[in-house]
Parts: sequence; structure tokens; C-alpha cells
Amino acid sequence: MQFGGVLAKKSPVAVTLPAQSRLLLPVLGAGGGSGRSTTAGLLACSMTSMGAGVVLDTAPRLTSPWPFWTDTAGSGLASVPPDQPFSRSQVLAAASRCRGPGGEWGVLTDHQEWNRGPLPLPSDPAAWHQLAAGGGWQTVVADTSHPVAHDIVTARTQHQPGLTAAWCSLPYAVPVLCAPTTGPGVAALQTAIKAASAEGLPLQRMVVALTSPGEGRPPASVKAAATMLQSQVSAVVTVPFDTHIRSHGLAQASRLGRRTTEAGAALVAAVLASAHRTWGDPLPAAATPAGLLTTTSVSARTVPPVPEGVPTP
Repeated sequence: MQFGGVLAKKSPVAVTLPAQSRLLLPVLGAGGGSGRSTTAGLLACSMTSMGAGVVLDTAPRLTSPWPFWTDTAGSGLASVPPDQPFSRSQVLAAASRCRGPGGEWGVLTDHQEWNRGPLPLPSDPAAWHQLAAGGGWQTVVADTSHPVAHDIVTARTQHQPGLTAAWCSLPYAVPVLCAPTTGPGVAALQTAIKAASAEGLPLQRMVVALTSPGEGRPPASVKAAATMLQSQVSAVVTVPFDTHIRSHGLAQASRLGRRTTEAGAALVAAVLASAHRTWGDPLPAAATPAGLLTTTSVSARTVPPVPEGVPTP
């Protein structure tokens, strides 16, 4: 099936990013049951050949599947000091590991027991970006947890910064918006796209992932919506139903079905095409965010604010 000019069947991705570049993929959910975390994991699993990768789990511990999906647990987000400079070794030790057909990727998540108090997670996307840079990861997948349309409209009406806009404005960010292939899912997707367009967010850079919650063909309304979206976003890719994901999520990712693996490759190809159209091929070097503890200085150079999606010098 083809949506938005991107085939669901693709060869495995065998691209390596330049040594100093970093690609950020904020994975956003148009509504409940969007398949956001599954899409985030599929992207990370499909990008293992491109360079060191990590998933940033921004959701509260008791609502997140990531503590159950990892193969090897790290020390967790609780081990990273929230209010002081950190070292690369600290961040790498905090990261858990997941294994897929093409290799491993890291996950920064909260591994505390269910009865521990909630971990205060940073709300500013720039803080998560700084954490990923501190670990030296090149492919960074942010599994966000906020409702997109609600966030955009709230920020617009209250004249406050929104999380969606903040994620999209980070250097080398290609947003991935997820929705299920159902009538209500597509309605939520269309509302999110409408809100993003009204706010001037970079739809031309955005990739839409339509996730299938069950077997069978998508409804006619989904096909029509995908066709209409072609001229608004960078690409639309369908993620097929996978019985392994229904049973295990992204745990034991090496057992994902062939069609799912191909959809992951199609998603990565769409993301890369969007990034290269925006910033060139190869991608330029990424700047080091402030606050990173290095071997030669207590903190890295300060990174000035940048316009939306524009790399820092």
C-alpha cells in the first residue's frame, strides 16, 4: 500500500550519519491509542545502522511501556542529576538497552519500582535534547506524551510556549505524528494537522505514521484522509498490524514481522528524505548544548537560541 508517495515495502536502512551530526525525531500522538510508543520503538529499531541511537521516554513511569520493553536495564533516569552538569558516563550508564534485528539502541526511562514516588521529569524539550547530546547519541527518538492538538490550542489561546512547537523547533528535528487507521483516529489526526497549520508548525517537515490496530484493509475514510494529507506533510507511511506487537509490544524486537520491519525502513527513509531536503545531504554537524560536562571543562559552550529547525553554528 502506498500513502503520501512512500511505499510500505522498503529495504532495510543501511545509511550512516556523519560522525558529528544528530537527527531528532519527536514522535507525537494525535490522540489516544495512536501507536506512538510503538512507532518510536520501530524507528529506533530501524535506525541502528545509522549510528548510536536512543529513545527518550518522556512519559511518567506508570503510564509508560518502556520499562517493560527493554532487554537490559540501566540505572535509569533517576541516576542522572536534574540540577547539575552531568558526564557522558553517567548518561550512558543510565540508559537501558533494547535489541533488534539490526543491532542495539538505548532507552532513557525510569526503572524505579511502581510504589516509589513519581520522578520529576523535565518538561522543557531542550532539556531532553541536552541529555541526548550528553550521551553522544546521533539518532534520538523522543517518545512524547502530551496531547498535540490540546497543547497547540492551549498555547495559542493562553499566549504561552507549547510543547509541540518547542519539540519541532529543536535543531535537526523531524516530527513524526501518529494516528490509528480508524475513523476516530483520522478525525483526531485531521484536527491535530489543522491546529499545527494554524500555528505555523513545520508540516512540510512532518512525517505521518498511520498505525493499524487490527487485520484487514483500512476504512475508505482513512484512505481519503491519507490522500488529502499528501500535499500538506512530507510523507505518510502505514505501519501494519503485527501480532507480536499486540502480545509483547516492542519487547523481543528481533521477532517483529517482515511487513513491520519493512514499514520501519519506510518510516526511516521518509524521515531521512525530509531531513535532507531541509538541511542538505550529508547533514551538518550538530552543536553541543550548554551544561554538558566534558573532559576538558565543567560545562560546554552556551548554545544561543535558534530559529525553528535551524542548526546552531
